[in-house]
Amino acid sequence: MADPLFDMPGTETALRRVHEAAGPYLASLADRPVHDPSGDHLLDRLRGELPDKGEGAAEVAHRLIEIGTAAGTHAAGPRFYHFVTGGVTPAALAADWLVSLLDQNAFSRTSSPLATEAETVAIDWLRDLMGLPTGWGGALVQSATFANFTSLGVATHWWAERHGVNVSTEGLVGLPRMPVFSGGYVHVSARKALQMLGHGSGAVTVCARDAVGRVDLAAMDRALSSVDGPAVVIANAGEVNAGDFDPIADLAELAERHGAWLHVDGAFGLFAAISPRTAGLVAGIERADSIACDGHKWLNVPYESGFALIRDPARLGAAYRTPGAPYLPAPDSPGSGYANFGPESSRRARSIPIWATLAAYGRDGYRAMVERHLDLAQRLARLVDEAPDLERLADVPLCIVCFRARPPGVPEHELDALNRRVGAALLDDGRVFAGTTVYDGKVALRPAIVNWRTTEADIDLMVEVVRELAARG
Repeated sequence: MADPLFDMPGTETALRRVHEAAGPYLASLADRPVHDPSGDHLLDRLRGELPDKGEGAAEVAHRLIEIGTAAGTHAAGPRFYHFVTGGVTPAALAADWLVSLLDQNAFSRTSSPLATEAETVAIDWLRDLMGLPTGWGGALVQSATFANFTSLGVATHWWAERHGVNVSTEGLVGLPRMPVFSGGYVHVSARKALQMLGHGSGAVTVCARDAVGRVDLAAMDRALSSVDGPAVVIANAGEVNAGDFDPIADLAELAERHGAWLHVDGAFGLFAAISPRTAGLVAGIERADSIACDGHKWLNVPYESGFALIRDPARLGAAYRTPGAPYLPAPDSPGSGYANFGPESSRRARSIPIWATLAAYGRDGYRAMVERHLDLAQRLARLVDEAPDLERLADVPLCIVCFRARPPGVPEHELDALNRRVGAALLDDGRVFAGTTVYDGKVALRPAIVNWRTTEADIDLMVEVVRELAARG
C-alpha cells in the first residue's frame, strides 16, 4: 500500500476496529492492572526498518490495538496514582475522537471558527468554574509547564516594560536579571518555564522556613524590599508531595505592597476552588496576575491540555502576537485567534474536549467529583493511620496522601531503603501505580487521587498491596 488516497476501504476498516476495541477496553479498566510487564515484549513489534511498502491502515490499526491494549500503561483506569494524572471523562473522550476526525487547526478564526469559538467559551467556563471575576481571559496550552511558561512569559513582558523595554522585539539583552521569589514548594515546571524564557532555572530565590518548603513570608518581604525595581512572586496552590498550599492571600498582600507580579502555579490545586470544603485553600486567588493549571489532571481531559488564566488578557496579545506575515491574519483583525495569545501557532483543537466535558457534567458534576476525591483521600489517610505498619507523614488538605511503610522493628535508618524497594515493587507489580518521593527528608509514597473512575475499593486495594509488598521487604 503506497498511497493513502487508494486505501479508503482500509481506512474504514481501521476506524471500525478502533471503535470495536474501545468498548471492551474501557469496560476492562476497573479490573486491569495499571501495567502488566508480561506485555512488554510486544513493544518489539513497533521496531524495525522503515518499510518501503506499507501495510495499509487496517493492518496497522490491528497491530497497534494488540500492542497498545497489552503493553500500554492503563493510566485512564482508577488505580493510577503516580504523578497527578486524571483519566478522561466519556464526554471528553468522544469529543477528542471528533477533534481527530475534524482535524482543525486552532491557529485563528480564519483557520477554524469552530475551534476558536469553542476555546473562547471553554476559557470563560474555566474562569467561572474557578470563581474568578469576569474580565479574566487566557489561553489553552499543552500542559502545566506551558501554562507556567505562558504566564511567566507575560510576567516577563510586564517586567521588561517597567524597564522601558519591549522584550517581544528587543529581547533580554541589556536588562538586569528578573527577580523571582517563591516558597520552597516551587515546582520544577515553573523552573523549566523560566529556563525556557531565558531567565534560567536558578532564577528563583526560595524563601522557606523549613525543610518541607513552607514559605517564609518575613524573609520574602525582606527580599522584595531589597530589590531595585519590579519582581515576580510565584505562589503554589497544591504542592506535589502532600497537596499543601502557600497562603495566597498573604502573598498577594506582599506582591501588592511591593508592586510585584503574582503568579500562581495551580496545576491541580486550583480545583480546590470548586468545592466550598476547600475553597479557603485558594483564598485570594482573584488577586493574582496570572494562574497556571493543568486540564489533564483534575479536569480529566486528554493530554495535552493545560491553561493559563490572566487577569489582564490584553497582555497575552502584547507578549505573544505573531510577527507579521502577509498570508496570516493580523493580530487585530477579525480573523485572528489564539495563536496570538500563546506560544503555539499551529494548534490542536484541545478546546473541544474541555468544552464537551464542562457542558456534559457542569459545575455540579465537577464539584461532586472533586468532593468524592476529597472523601477518598481522607479514607486513605484513615486506613494508613489505622495500619500498624504504615505511617502518614503529612496532613491531607486535598487529594494527595503522603505516607510510608514502617513495619514494627525496622530501624529508622533502614526505612528509606525499604520504601524505595516498596515503590519499585509497586510499579513492577502493576495492580496499583504509585511512585516514591522525598518529603521532609524521608522517602515516601504520595498517591494522588484525581481520576473520575476511582472508588473506595480502589483505595482499599492500594493499602492492601502496599502492606503486602512491604511485608516482603
